[in-house]
Amino acid sequence: MTDMLIRGLDALSLPTDAAPALARYGSLLLEKNKTMNLTAITDPEQVAQLHMLDSAAILGCAHFQGKRVLDVGTGAGFPGMVLKLTEPSIDLTLLDSLNKRIDWLSQIAPTLGISHLTALHGRAEEFGLMPQYREQFDIVTSRAVADLRILCELCLPFVKVGGLFLAMKGQKAQEEKDAAGRCISILGGQLKKDYVYQIPGTDIVHRVVVVEKVRETPGQYPRRFAKIKKAPL
Repeated sequence: MTDMLIRGLDALSLPTDAAPALARYGSLLLEKNKTMNLTAITDPEQVAQLHMLDSAAILGCAHFQGKRVLDVGTGAGFPGMVLKLTEPSIDLTLLDSLNKRIDWLSQIAPTLGISHLTALHGRAEEFGLMPQYREQFDIVTSRAVADLRILCELCLPFVKVGGLFLAMKGQKAQEEKDAAGRCISILGGQLKKDYVYQIPGTDIVHRVVVVEKVRETPGQYPRRFAKIKKAPL
């Protein structure tokens, strides 16, 4: 896995010294996956490509150095943990609604040499209303599979004005973008040019939908999740 990560990081013009830690993270993930459902991908090479390199690739679409970053719905730590291992200057916060995932990520962080990490258990629509988190982050990421309108209402309240929300999507993001324009405007965002990349060693092309925060999010957002899901903006 390490050699593949070195080649992949180099292809992405990223520092390759993160490869051993990323490989260790992958090994810990696969070991824990035997007792906790963290990933459907169990081949080490595919973990390297489809989790590690896919996550690391988004470092090319914004300036992450020294930034305060929140990863919403982090799951097994993607992309957040990969971003932190590859760019250690990030002040990273992970948020997930499943406590056992957050506990595991907190446990493995010291093993991976990670410091300045905050791991939060809870729901984005609740944390997004709390003053200590609302509009406090330079960059918010999400690799969740939810519709872009839902993701924007959950994530944009965390982004400070002038910051970015980066939504990791597949090739078919345009339909979601077309439907999300009004929602993004209401929430204080503005669509920027997508960041499109190919995962090294594969023919898979992914894109990041980039939303800049240009105004404060109105205080009534985010709504309760049942309302967000039933009636997206």
